[in-house]
Amino acid sequence: MTEFRHAKGREKGWIHKISVILFACFFLCLSASAHGFSDLTREEKMITVNAGALIAIAGWGVAFWDYGESSPFMKDEGWFSEHTDKGGSDKLGHFYANYLVGRSLSSLYESWGYEHDRAALYGALSSFGIMGFMEIGDSISEYGFSHSDFIMNLAGSCAGYLLEMYPEVARKIDFRIEYIPDFQEADIITDYERMRFLVALKLDGFDMVTNEYLKYLELHLGYYVDGYQEAGDERSRNIYAGVGINLSRIFRKLSCPRTAKVFNYYQVPYTYIKLNKDLDE
Repeated sequence: MTEFRHAKGREKGWIHKISVILFACFFLCLSASAHGFSDLTREEKMITVNAGALIAIAGWGVAFWDYGESSPFMKDEGWFSEHTDKGGSDKLGHFYANYLVGRSLSSLYESWGYEHDRAALYGALSSFGIMGFMEIGDSISEYGFSHSDFIMNLAGSCAGYLLEMYPEVARKIDFRIEYIPDFQEADIITDYERMRFLVALKLDGFDMVTNEYLKYLELHLGYYVDGYQEAGDERSRNIYAGVGINLSRIFRKLSCPRTAKVFNYYQVPYTYIKLNKDLDE
């Protein structure tokens, strides 16, 4: 059992973290629905979801992430240095995870009757609190408390809050991830090699852009790493700029608003042209 736990611990990544959070929230909502969840007030629902997520994380952490087996300590992971384990890609993963969870919970809270502004605030606070709880758990495990992860958690939660509060900004900017998992060759939990994190500037969000065709275009600025998966590979950290197709606009025009919203968070591969810069050349 101990050997299994350590094997699972080595696979820990932000995708694993966010999966635990989203599964816990979904399971709680599903289970509670069968036990009078709809009869609870919106405040009781929010408390239930947040408390349940923390309990699920604590249980999972003790079972698989070695929570409680070390005295509290901090660990400097080196931010985006070439010599870090993931070249900084994991830091952007923390940013994106908090951003996504915060905006998802904001929408959930609003569906329960919270005013938009309050739902945005509570969603951001929930995201930061839940991910912060994980970081505290890391401090008493083999991983240690990472101040860089903590800061990126805060940045992601704030970004989600700002875009919820200022829809005019959200019309212009998306934070996205591009990812196609390779189930045969890599563990999707820590497969940073196949992830690209980017910010997209959408031309249809600018009133000054009046050309109908230009409104389907967007500008990208992204980051990804190569060579960090296996020891001995030649490592590189890369920044790229690109021009892409605004899939959200296409699906809105097709009267598919829910599908359109997905592409505010996920970048479909091969739908853009990019210019690449290797930072380690």
